[in-house]
Amino acid sequence: MSTLDPADWSALRALGHKMLDDMVDHLAGIREKPVWQPMPQQVRGSFTAPLPASGTAPEALYEAFQASIQPYVSGNTHPRFMGWVHGGGNPVSMLAELLTGAMNANCGGRDHVGIAVERQVIAWAAEMLGMPASTSGVLLTGSSMANFVAVLCARYKALGAEGRREGVNGQKLVAYASAGVHRCVPGAMDMAGLGSDSLRRIPVDAAFRMDLTALRETIAADKAAGHRPFLIVGTAGTVDVGAFDDLNTLADIAAAENCWFHVDGAFGALAALSPTLTPLTNGIGRADSVAFDFHKWAQVTYDAGCVLVRDREIELATFAQATNYLAAAQRGLAGGFLWPCDLGPDLSRGFRALKVWMTISAYGSDALGGIVDDTCALAQRLAAHVNASKRLELLAPVKLNIVCFGINGFTDAQTADLVADLHEEGTFAPSTTTIGGRLAIRAAIVNHRTTAADIDALVEEILRRV
Repeated sequence: MSTLDPADWSALRALGHKMLDDMVDHLAGIREKPVWQPMPQQVRGSFTAPLPASGTAPEALYEAFQASIQPYVSGNTHPRFMGWVHGGGNPVSMLAELLTGAMNANCGGRDHVGIAVERQVIAWAAEMLGMPASTSGVLLTGSSMANFVAVLCARYKALGAEGRREGVNGQKLVAYASAGVHRCVPGAMDMAGLGSDSLRRIPVDAAFRMDLTALRETIAADKAAGHRPFLIVGTAGTVDVGAFDDLNTLADIAAAENCWFHVDGAFGALAALSPTLTPLTNGIGRADSVAFDFHKWAQVTYDAGCVLVRDREIELATFAQATNYLAAAQRGLAGGFLWPCDLGPDLSRGFRALKVWMTISAYGSDALGGIVDDTCALAQRLAAHVNASKRLELLAPVKLNIVCFGINGFTDAQTADLVADLHEEGTFAPSTTTIGGRLAIRAAIVNHRTTAADIDALVEEILRRV
């Protein structure tokens, strides 16, 4: 009889202990390693091998991991990784992943503790953002799926059960978001069958917030043309510059127009954990739904996205399906209704909630809020360096933890080359974006390991090269 369990558990135990020791050493010494390094062609080519018919000893696989995988990951655990918006993870979450793997629980439904842990996490998330205790929601891969869930809930509110059976059926549904909206929102419109062109991208003001006059004018024009507004998306922390839309006013407009009000707060929503930054999130608790990620500012290991939905009945009506083979029961393992698979698109779901629960429990919301404050303070430090230098120029206001700046006298190509050089030399990993038609160096300071010394060193290194 075949089994995948080892004949000798003691050998696997010894290997597991070695792996754990090595990974703790890896995190403890992360600062001494390159931020990132490109894969040699030989390593890249090793991942084009044919399907193995026979197995390889776990000890040999671990050696291959150490040689060909561990050195070439993205590097976002490193304190000098400042690109995109990637969290740094945390050691407790790493250990939770080990426990999750051993439990191998399917959290799509049924009556077991994984569902209870997830409900606790959703309740904590609602409390963080000032939403009602009755708020519903699920954990997902990230804000891309969370925004998709929100668009589908908004579609259900607009079209009802007929929309699930018959589709849009000629309805000219339109949605609204700022020009700085994340790519996943038009993607969600596309996946929902509404078409990405049905998302109106409203111009932004000098602070990169949605222009509310332009929003009102666009809604009026759409209604006059026979379209049906159904969704307004506010952004809490735009990816480019970290701007916050006026969420309270957007909530008012959505209520007046009978639109679903959704907030894409992929990373910025967790500014609510900071007493100093909470005012930026005013109005988020009025949303019909909120999308955000625990794997960014909350430092949970990837992946850990979340969607909150104010009206559980709408979320349930949007996703629930009745099938004989997945029928909930009054008692036994098939109990525990509502099942998460009736609140989102996934039936097979890992025990994602454990690492979130353990992270929040281990560190507490005050410490996580402190990281939000610290990273924003580091962004202000970087902005001050930029403003103090004649060679550097700030290209956008610094409201949060993102700093976009340029190098005076540099072309876009020179800026791109400088950033790529920093990456390939393993010293720093900022990213780039385009601000006002100009390529900007973009430093998003998310990692809890980043210090003032890292910020100072980044500026010193860039100035040395220019």
